[in-house]
Amino acid sequence: MRSAVNPEKVVRTFVERSDRRRKANCKVKQAVLSQYAPLVKYVVSRIAAGLPRNVDQEDLFSAGVLGLLDALEKYDAGKGTKFETYAVWRIRGAVLDELRSLDWASRSTRRKAREIEEVCRRLDQKFGRPATETEVAHALGVPLTEYLHLLDEIKGTVLLSLDKSAHGDDRDSGTLESCLDLAVDDDPLQLIESEEDKQLLAEAVNQLPEQERLVIALYYFEEMTLREIGETLEISESRVSQVHTCALMRLRGRVRRFLCGEAA
Repeated sequence: MRSAVNPEKVVRTFVERSDRRRKANCKVKQAVLSQYAPLVKYVVSRIAAGLPRNVDQEDLFSAGVLGLLDALEKYDAGKGTKFETYAVWRIRGAVLDELRSLDWASRSTRRKAREIEEVCRRLDQKFGRPATETEVAHALGVPLTEYLHLLDEIKGTVLLSLDKSAHGDDRDSGTLESCLDLAVDDDPLQLIESEEDKQLLAEAVNQLPEQERLVIALYYFEEMTLREIGETLEISESRVSQVHTCALMRLRGRVRRFLCGEAA
């Protein structure tokens, strides 16, 4: 004859097992954080390079850590993607989400970004080629030095906008910058979509002025920092940042025109 079940003992056993699992999970998370903290710092530093200095990198790092833990929970080794590759996507997405929630860019800054993009679009169509900085500054009615200052001011807004998917959402595999990576999910539908985005972005990059095209290639494909690119091209880091911002703005405009069915 079976002995009666002791409810208190069952609850105590369940709690003890839960505590052991929780402690084990904490140890795993601590180990992951210790191993991949440099990866979080790397992603944050690359994003922060395109942001104003008043944006707190510690907040971005904290968001990146949450992205790393999210990657740990959702990673599926069966898909054949390296954990580091998947983690970068999750970390980057978490950092960009944090930036959007901070809403650090003023309305006037966003308005300036839209105005510059519209002027560039209009001049590109008028000339049948990318407009020079001098031409854009003249069309805006400001000195060239002031236009370059504007590029420094709007660089963060352009970065966040470019990262949005060509299809208008924020899916991990569909963002424009992720198309510059070779890693893709093994889902056939996502693969096709990624290839379409890659082709679209490649065509837009090929139409950039030589210096802008070179900066994009060195930054995204060679993974050089803005400082390293400046040393390679023998220009200042701030100048590289301006060229990078201008290139991203042109890419955003060209992709937007393509999606709206306009001529490039």
